[in-house]
Order: sequence, then C-alpha cells, then structure tokens
Amino acid sequence: MNKDQFRGSHLYSAIQLVMAIAIVAALCGCQSTYYSVWEQLGKHKRDLLRDYVQDASKEQQKAKVEFKDALTRLKEITGFDGGKLEEAYRAVEKDYERCSDRAASIRSRIKDIEDVSAALFKEWEKEITTYSSDTLRSSSKSKLRETRQRYDALHTALQKSSDSMTPILARLKDQALFLKHNLNAQAIGALKGEVVSIEGDIQKLIAEMNTSISRADEFINGLQ
Repeated sequence: MNKDQFRGSHLYSAIQLVMAIAIVAALCGCQSTYYSVWEQLGKHKRDLLRDYVQDASKEQQKAKVEFKDALTRLKEITGFDGGKLEEAYRAVEKDYERCSDRAASIRSRIKDIEDVSAALFKEWEKEITTYSSDTLRSSSKSKLRETRQRYDALHTALQKSSDSMTPILARLKDQALFLKHNLNAQAIGALKGEVVSIEGDIQKLIAEMNTSISRADEFINGLQ
C-alpha cells in the first residue's frame, strides 16, 4: 500500500467512525451530539435541513406513483371477469403495504425536518444576539423571519398531505380485507362504489403532494 492509499484508507475509516457516532447519538436521542458530529463532517444544520426537505420531496414523488398504482389496480379488479381472484387480492394487499410503508417513511422525514429546523432556529436566534453591528443584526433577524415563514408554509403543506394519507390507507386496507374474505364476483361488484369514492380522495391527495413539493422547492431555493 502506498502513502496515498494509506491516507485514503484512514480518512475513510475516520469518516465511518464519525458517522457511526452520529447514528448512535441519533438513536440515543442526543440531538446536540448528533448535530455536532455532522458539523465535524462539514454538514451544518442548514445543510441537514436542506437534505431532509429534499428527501421528503422525493418520498412524496414516489408516494404519488404508488397511490396512483393502487387506484389503477382497484379499477382493474372492479372490471375483473374471471381469472384468479386470489392473485388479484394479493396484488391489492401489496399495493396497500407499499403505500403504508411510504406514508411511514414520509412521517419519519417530517419528524427529521421538525427536529433540525427547531435546532437551527434556536441557534440562529442565539447567534443574532452576538452581533455588535445593529445593521447586521437587523438583517439577520429579517432573514430569520422570512425563513420561518417559508418553513411554516412548507410544514403545513407536508403535514396536510401526510394527514390525508391516513384515511386513504384505512380504506385501502378495508378493501384488501374485504377481498380476502369474499373472493367472488359479487364482492368485486360491491367495491365499484368504493373505488369511485377513493379515486376522488387520491386525486385530492396528489394535488396536496404537488403543493407540498412546490413549497419544498421554494424553501430549498431560499436556503441557497
């Protein structure tokens, strides 16, 4: 191993160690240590907030596709004309599970955003008091106020779309269970009215997600 390889391997090991400490700190609930470790890697709270918002936006993009797929599957089943009903039920069940997992992932991203934004704003408020320049202090206060306003709009949109998933998931689960216990043409026919109703809910959810994604883009651009 040459010197460059030796230095590279040790740098990689050091980064792995620091990241491991960050993960342990997060699991133990010690946020200050968690953020401190990330700062050692060159990622400050502002950078983490940007990353978390981007992650949430990507998760919502995926959720849009998965909820649309679930709706498409239900529509196909209501027009089911013979074939293997057991396979149809399994497909609906998997759609529900995918949507449920995605919703849980989005809720987790929102929690990350809430935690790091609270820490960032607290730190920002504290640092504002250390300015000796009235002009710079006033400018920083104004920037903080604008950032908070954009954050509030983003958080409201994120929470609204996340909350809208809950009743839709409950209805998807109901339909999967109904099919499980009633694998016959009569049961399929009984779902038609439900599918028409849930279609409107999913379209509304997708519109809310689009709004949330737009708010995320606006917020990220404002952090540049």
